[in-house]
Order: sequence, then C-alpha cells, then structure tokens
Amino acid sequence: MSAHQALMKPNSTPPIIGIGASAGGLEALQQFFAHIPLGCGAAFVVIQHLDPTHKCFLQELLQRITPMKVTEAGEGMQVKADAIYVIPSNKDLSIRQGKLHLLDPSAPRGCRLPIDLFFQTLAEDQHERAIGVILSGMGSDGTKGLRSIKDQAGLTFVQSPDSAKFDSMPLSAIAVGLADVVAPPDELWEKIATCLQQIRCGEPVVLEQVVAIASPSALAQIISVLLARTGNDFSHYKVNTLYRRIERRIDIHQISSIALYVRYLNENTQEQDLLYKELLIGVTQFFRDAAVWEQLKNQVIPALLAEYPQGKEMRAWVAGCSTGEEAYSLAIVFKEALMQSGLEHHFTLQIFATDLDTDAIDKARQGVYPITIANVVSPERLSRFFILQDNGYRIHKDIREMVIFAQQNLIMNPPFTKLDFLCCRNLLIYFDVDCQKKLIPLFHYALTTHGLLLLGNAETIGSFTHLFTSIDNQLRLYQRLNEPLPIASIEFPIHYLPVTAMSQTNVPSTPAVLNLQNAVEHLLLQHYSPAAVVVNSEGDILYIHGRTGKFLEPAAGKSNWNIHAMAREGLRHLLAGALKQAREQPEAVVLPNLTVGTNGGSQMINLTVQVMTTPETLKGMLLIIFTEVAKPKERKRNSHSPNAELQAALDELQKAREENQSLREEAQSAQEELKSANEELQSTNEELQSTNEELTTSKEEMQSLNEECQTVNAELQTKVADLSWVNNDMNNLLNSMEVATVFLDNALNIRRFTNHASHLFKLIAGDAGRPLSDIVTDLDYSELHQDAQGVLHTLVFVEKQVRTHDERWFKVRIMPYRTQDNVIDGVVITLIDITETKRLEAQLRGHDA
Repeated sequence: MSAHQALMKPNSTPPIIGIGASAGGLEALQQFFAHIPLGCGAAFVVIQHLDPTHKCFLQELLQRITPMKVTEAGEGMQVKADAIYVIPSNKDLSIRQGKLHLLDPSAPRGCRLPIDLFFQTLAEDQHERAIGVILSGMGSDGTKGLRSIKDQAGLTFVQSPDSAKFDSMPLSAIAVGLADVVAPPDELWEKIATCLQQIRCGEPVVLEQVVAIASPSALAQIISVLLARTGNDFSHYKVNTLYRRIERRIDIHQISSIALYVRYLNENTQEQDLLYKELLIGVTQFFRDAAVWEQLKNQVIPALLAEYPQGKEMRAWVAGCSTGEEAYSLAIVFKEALMQSGLEHHFTLQIFATDLDTDAIDKARQGVYPITIANVVSPERLSRFFILQDNGYRIHKDIREMVIFAQQNLIMNPPFTKLDFLCCRNLLIYFDVDCQKKLIPLFHYALTTHGLLLLGNAETIGSFTHLFTSIDNQLRLYQRLNEPLPIASIEFPIHYLPVTAMSQTNVPSTPAVLNLQNAVEHLLLQHYSPAAVVVNSEGDILYIHGRTGKFLEPAAGKSNWNIHAMAREGLRHLLAGALKQAREQPEAVVLPNLTVGTNGGSQMINLTVQVMTTPETLKGMLLIIFTEVAKPKERKRNSHSPNAELQAALDELQKAREENQSLREEAQSAQEELKSANEELQSTNEELQSTNEELTTSKEEMQSLNEECQTVNAELQTKVADLSWVNNDMNNLLNSMEVATVFLDNALNIRRFTNHASHLFKLIAGDAGRPLSDIVTDLDYSELHQDAQGVLHTLVFVEKQVRTHDERWFKVRIMPYRTQDNVIDGVVITLIDITETKRLEAQLRGHDA
C-alpha cells in the first residue's frame, strides 16, 4: 500500500504536524500560524527549547494571532483537529496512538533534544501520515527526527535559511537532504495544505501520474540521470520501489506529468541529489528483531566458535549498514557470546560494514547516537558498551575498533571474502529477482566452509537450497554448505578503470607507417626490444611495452596493477630494492643474472631500473626493463667442481645475508621511527580529543542555554510591548474620564496621578515618591491624610463632598489599592467635580423656600 493510499483511509486522528523551533522561532511561528484558517482539519504540536525554570508565555502569544484553540500539552491529551498544542516547560513530549504524553527530561539542561524525540515518536505513531516542520533555531535538533519521518515515508518541511533569524537548524536538515519542501514560514502552510488535499481527496492528477510513470523510457531516463550524477546504477532496483519514490517527489513539487518531472530533474541538480537520497534512505536500529540477536548470542555464535577449538581471527561483513546500528549490534552480541563462553583471548572479530550512502557512513564512523536509543538498548548494554555524553551515547572504544566502515556499491564493487559471518538484512528486497539470483551465489563464494548468512525477515535464499542450509527459517539464518560452485557461474561485480597507455591521454594515435625507416623501427621495437614497463613512485603500472607475462602475472583476488603484487617469484624482493635505489641516483640500476620463476621452471634475466627525467610528462617515473639472458651451460664434473660450486653457493649465501641484514636494519629503523611518531601522534590526538570533547560539551551547553535565553527574551519582548500598549490604554482611559485620580503607596507617598489631579494638587512629574501631605492643594480638606491612613488600616472606603478655596465642589472617594494577588498595596483617591450639581441643588432649595 502506498503512502497516499494509507493516508486516504478513514482515520479518527487528524493529520498531526510537528513543529520544531528554537531561537528566533517565535517570530517564525507567528508568521506560520497567521496564514492557517480555522477549519483546516489538522492538529499542530509545537516543540521549543524552553528554560525549565521560566514560565512559558507561548500559549498566550500564539492565541492572539490564530483563531484555533492553543493549549499547553497535558498527559494523555487526545490530539484534535483545528488545535495547537504547546510543549510545557521542563518536560519532554511524545505521542502514542494519537495521545500526547509528558516525560521527565532524559538529559541534563543544555543537552536536550526535545524536537528529535517528538518527531521520532510521531513517525513511529503516525507512519506515513507524519508531517514534520523545522523553523528557525540554533544547533541541529530536529534533523534526526526528520530522518525518522522520512524513513516512514512522511512529509518534511523546512523554513528557508535566508528567512530564518537563526539558520543552523534549517541548514542542518537541508544539508543531509531531508527537506521535501523549503520555503519561508508564511508560505509553508500553503505547501502543506496542497499535499494534504491531494492525499485526502486522491485527486485525478495523482492517478494520472501513476499511469504516466509506468513508461519504461521515462524511468530509463531518470536512471540515466542518476547514473551520470552519482555513478550508481539503479536499474537493478525493483520497479515498484522506484515508481513509489519518484511518485512521491512528483507529488511534493505538484508536477502534473512524468515527462515534466524528467525535464525538471535534468535541469535541477539539487533535485537529482534529493531523489538519490530518497532512494538510499535506510531503516535501521539497534538489535532490530530482538529474537534474531538472542538466537545469535545463545546458540548460533557459540556453535560457530566450537568449529575452531584452537581459536581464530574471524571476519564478518554487514552489507547495507546504513548508520551503523546493525554492525555495532553484531559486535556487541559477539562480545557477549565470547564472555559467556570464556573465550575472549582465543577469538577476535573484524567487521566490515559498507553502504552506498556516504553521509550514513560518516555518521556510523562517529559512533554517536541519540538518547532515545535507551528505548531499544537494555540498561546493562548501555552501561557496558556505551559512554553517556551530553549529546547522546557514544560506542565504547573496544566495540568501535571491531568495525571498519567503507562506502561500497554491492552490485558494482567486489565482495569481501573468507567471511565467517555475512549480514545483509532488508537490502535484497529493493533489488529485482535477477540481481538477487546473482548476489546469493556471490555470498556463498564470500563465506568460509562454516560461514553464516543472516537475511531480513522478508528475504530468503530462493532456489539456492543447494548452497545454504537453514538454521532457523523463521529468523532467516542460514549456514553455507560446502558445495563446489564453478567460478565461471559467479558474476563478480568488478568495477575498475582499465589500464591505458599514457600516450593515449593527450597524444593522438600513431599514424600509419609511411616509409621504410618507420617500418624497420616499428619491427625492431616489436620483436627485438626487451619487455619493459613504466611505473610511478608507488609502483603502479602506467604503461606496458612488449610481452611481460614471463616476468609479471596478475595477483589473485581483486584486480591490482601494482608491480610489487605482479612480480614473479625471485624478482619481487630484489625489485623493491632496485626501485628504491633508482629513485636515489640518476644512474640506472642493473641487476644481472637474476633467476626468476616461471610456470613450472625458471629463467635468467637482467633487470634494469632507470628513473626518467625527460620529457617533463614522464619526470619522476621509473622505467623497468626485463632482458632475457641465456642460462650458463652446466660444466662437466671434475675434481675441482665441488669446491667451485661450494664457493659459489657460499658467495650467494653471503650476499643474501648482507641484503637480508640491510633490509632488516632498514625495517627496524623505520619501525622505530613509526613507533615513535605513532606514540607522539597518539598522545597529541588524545590531548586534542579531550580538549575537543570539553569544548564541544561547553559549546553545546552554552548554545542550548543561549537558545533558551533567546526564547525567553523573545517572549518577554512581546510581553513588554503588550504592557506598553496596556499602559497607553490606561492613561488614555483615565484622562478621557476627566476624573482626578491619585495613587498612593503604603507610606501614603505618591505613586502615580492623572493629569486632572494636577488641577487640585500642585503636582509635577518629579513629585512621584513624595508624601501627599507635602503637596499644596486647593481642597478645603484638612482630614485627607488621616482619612487615607484610616482606609489603609480598616480597608473601609471613605466618601466625602469637599469644597475648594474657589467655591468648587468635589466628591472625594478613598479606596484601598488591591493587586491581582489580592494584596493591599496603598490607596486610590478619586475626585469627581460636582460643582454643577451643588449649584442646581442650591437653586432648587432657594426655589422651594
């Protein structure tokens, strides 16, 4: 079932969009949510880096710009459509079966990766329905989480770095090819809504794409573009796998036809890289399918060890290792099996872990994994084989040294050989049947007699039951049968550049022989000149002249065009010394009468080695000439021959001893120098590594604290702006009511007053903080200070009508000042002009009288 079919199925849980943001994220969040209408049908979960000791205002700030309900996430809260959920302070957040769950932080402050944690749980819970968004922030939090979403065929969106206040998080996600769409925050929702609309409704355009994409010519063009760009051939991949991944890229870009996508792919190298990454996404984790690893540890590996009572240096190959979890799992299980058997000193294991993805190999080499691996790795294994660091868990040095990581194309590059264990899980399922039929015999060839083969739970050996026997068919564990397999029946994936003559690089082909001189010279060179080769300083053969088969032969195994590997018996050791000597002197080095082994016999040659100084293109290269000489005829035995032969033998022995002693001294001297240099480098490396770890730890802590401060600062700036507006509103309100108001503190000192109060009290702005009793007033109210004190002590308000010296009347009301926490913090005096009311009252009384 495709990702689109799964998303089109009825589901009570709305599409859940996880949003990760850090420093500068508040502004991006506001721009993002400002464009989302009510009734969008999606749920949003916002994960930020928050100060654990600071109250978060994000819920309040977001509620002002969106009609959707904004809620702080709570334990067991069911995610609903048209709602926004905000992570609380000092908590991690996960999701399971559409419900939010709060977790205590699993890492100390400054080392937390809450975005990665939520995205990973979102991918595990929602699978292909998961949607992840990365906005402004520092660091790389969210990158691993986006990879989890991509592994489950979900959708990933990233804010464009040029629009981000802090671009580290967006750049980190983009750099590893995890972003399906990159856009400014105010345009992201439009992209997400388009994808959701296509997924929900199953628009005809998607069906048309599926039909159009079935064109073999279009698929061949795409494969050709990727081959030219990356050097990797995807023609052996299953067609359905390619179609599904290409269809996904078409949907993301909303391209209407496969023909237009092929054109877009040809013109856009970034899209070529993204599609390549899409095809390489690996799904792996530590101890995946736990039953397999328990079987290996308790039964299979001990049985394999029993085949070698004297011990052995064992070899293993993990093909398609991705980011290294499976290779390290094998190393750990092997180590545990050795400990159980008490054979730690009898066996060693060298693991070769390979993958096509260079980024995955680089991460595997680092051996650092997030805190979340604690969900799949037992505490005992974590304490024994991992080192807890600020940014996660690092593989212990003993385990790391068991694994060698390398980039390899399983289809095109030669395999490792003489293996005791071969692990190739969930890789064959991506290849077509013909490719699988080529690889299984190749695995048989690569394994030793008792070698083990481990496949994925959806893979089998097919019809090759005569090559392997099943140890546990359900767990896909097989053992190699000692069945002879003709080498000719194995298709070795050897991919190398053929050796070509140097003269073919820039010089056109030799013109046809046009005269007698050229014809004679050509004949002499072809039939009478000695065989020769040209090599570089490392001994790699660059050019071959004449027939050199009597002196050189290809070495067994992977093709190797090096003179030291190809030299025949009797020539190899002497050749190394001659090459070294020739590089140190301008004269040619000549070694006469050397006996060289042939197929079943021997021959005598003269060896000449000459360093070339001209022409400029050949400068520094070495010319090696092999000249055959006739063997001396055996002399008839006489009374003196034994002494002569003995003397010749003694001379030859002495010469060999001298050469051996010279070589030994040189080797010993070189070994001592290398040992000394290695110790110095190791010491320096350890110091640098220690310093680097300390700096990295400090940097990450400072970066995380800086992000928290940035988040708090952004919220506080918003609150300050809000308070400023509230203050302006209050001033305008008080002044527009034309009511004189004076605010006093607990000591009856002036805290604040309105403009109209200055008409009754001689107040200026500098009077704030002075006692009210010191201020001259027009009121005929000598008890004002006592009444204010009484209200402060009894909390009973006072209201009086007071006259001024110029015959005006005011209603004076004195009330206690209460804070939002219901604490008395002074008094409030309001004065309302009732002069007109008093005048009317006096007129009415006079009229009645």
